Amino acid sequence: MTSAPALRLEQDGQPLRRAAIFAVLASMALVVLDAGVANVALPTIARTLRVAPGAAILVVSAYQTALVMALLPCGALGERFGYRRVFAGGAALFTLASALCALAPTLAWLAAARFAQGLGGAAIMALGVALLRFSVPAGRFGAAIGWNALTVALCAAAGPSLGALILTGAGWPWLFAANLPLGALVLVATRALPAGPRGVGGLDVVSAVLNAAMFGALVAGAELAPRTPAGAAALLGVAAIALAALIRREAPRRAPLIPIDLLRIDAFRISVIASVCCFAGQTAGLAALPFRLQHGLGLTPLTTGLCMTAWPLSVAASAGVVARVADRAPGAWLCAGGAGLLCVGLTGLALWPATMGAPGMTGLMALCGLGFGLFQTPNNRAMFLSAPPERSGAAGALQGTARLTGQTAGAVILTLLFATIGSEAAPRTAFGLGAVLALAASVVSALRAPRALTSP
Repeated sequence: MTSAPALRLEQDGQPLRRAAIFAVLASMALVVLDAGVANVALPTIARTLRVAPGAAILVVSAYQTALVMALLPCGALGERFGYRRVFAGGAALFTLASALCALAPTLAWLAAARFAQGLGGAAIMALGVALLRFSVPAGRFGAAIGWNALTVALCAAAGPSLGALILTGAGWPWLFAANLPLGALVLVATRALPAGPRGVGGLDVVSAVLNAAMFGALVAGAELAPRTPAGAAALLGVAAIALAALIRREAPRRAPLIPIDLLRIDAFRISVIASVCCFAGQTAGLAALPFRLQHGLGLTPLTTGLCMTAWPLSVAASAGVVARVADRAPGAWLCAGGAGLLCVGLTGLALWPATMGAPGMTGLMALCGLGFGLFQTPNNRAMFLSAPPERSGAAGALQGTARLTGQTAGAVILTLLFATIGSEAAPRTAFGLGAVLALAASVVSALRAPRALTSP
């Protein structure tokens, strides 16, 4: 196996390093922006393709399903064939699928192209931060994770507005066609990426099928839970059986598809648990906000969108600050403090009376974003640095899986609340449960504090 330090770009000069960083960050921007603009376009797509609004959700669910199914296999492929090769293949697939989305004449065509986009996006998400690890000097890795978090936060904030702007002047196919110029630049820039370590293991086809069955059943079960509890329970049972079979098959391997070897590392396991909890809490709060602002406070959709922008913008602002100190500050305390601020902000949103108006709620949203931004970068840094360099692909894949698991759990929490306690109480209850999850992330993160005294 090629040694990891030998595959860094530290001796290759600033231009090559900058091109490698551009390739990763621009690819991340493509994936995040695409998700935001697609969500905004659903009503327009449904009307243009003459399908029911509920059917148009397939445009989003096909992408998300492919993403979560392919993250771990893409990490394994990167470790077997080289990070650069698999990442570049993912970027090429994402760009090609964007063109197919723009040309889609039917919903079935569009959903299939979105599924292909999800497969390409999985390679980008699984291997992006791992490639940053080998593209910057070792002492700048925390800063690089901060740049990635800043890019994701800014694109998440800009996605809905950019989508609305494109829809105002052009048809929905241009939402996907707009990916093509940046995608072409990314493909050129991937030539500057380091190869990364390779030869750790291969991708077993049976294990890949079990992985797809597990995550496919899990996502489908989560979506069915509010409407068909019995069917959801059956699908979740299928997911559990597939997981058990996958663990049994992969456990003896040196580099298993399910990174059991990494989960045995205390710092890595703690970071994964904290990530799931924090993303679940944030998603429950963010998803509940439009209902609270529009139904509880009577705001218009435009005013609601402007108020909610405070959350991702404050994530971006705090991520930019953390990027400068991530390699020197005590990461465990940053994580614990950031998740604690998210808990305080969500608690404030749960208790905020409607008579007090929106400005105070906007301040609480900014506090939530500040806390999440403080949490995310050091938590991801701890996750990657606790994994061996040659397992960076698996670490990146599990990081993405933890994020998507938390986001799915947060969305399911809100859906179940609407189904059980009604639209009046559901948003505030979701804020409260989100605060509990953020508090759990804070407590779990603090467990790393003794280790952080010697290694931030």
